[in-house]
Amino acid sequence: MFHRIRRRAAEPSEMQRRYSALSAQLEGQVPPEIEPAPAEPEHAESSTAVDDFLPPELRVPSHDQLDGRMTSWKQPLVIDGEMVACAECGAYRDWLILSTRDQIWLRCRAGHQQQEIRLDTAWYNRHTGPSGTRHATFEDCLRHLGH
Repeated sequence: MFHRIRRRAAEPSEMQRRYSALSAQLEGQVPPEIEPAPAEPEHAESSTAVDDFLPPELRVPSHDQLDGRMTSWKQPLVIDGEMVACAECGAYRDWLILSTRDQIWLRCRAGHQQQEIRLDTAWYNRHTGPSGTRHATFEDCLRHLGH
């Protein structure tokens, strides 16, 4: 009984023979609705510039269009196991962290600013979320963040 099943499995079935014959006929043919691609792309004279699909008020500015970014940091800031404190007044929490021109600056509640060379833009990007607002001036941003 098993020999008969093996012999039948070794021979192609009627459907397999018909499929092979049809495949051989269709090989190399291209449907009429599909045009073959040109061998060399044709150079367009001058393509017209198309505006971005988003209206200007919904576009996110790129990093080179911004003077900087800022976020608040309420808890103490610890870098390399050391708590950062303001060099002038000694405040150690409620910072504003400013990222501008590949530099990180810390601003305490009293308005003292100091550059933090142990932090970089990559650290800022990892620890902050997307910006939801843009401000025309530095002072507007300070007011928005409550400083």
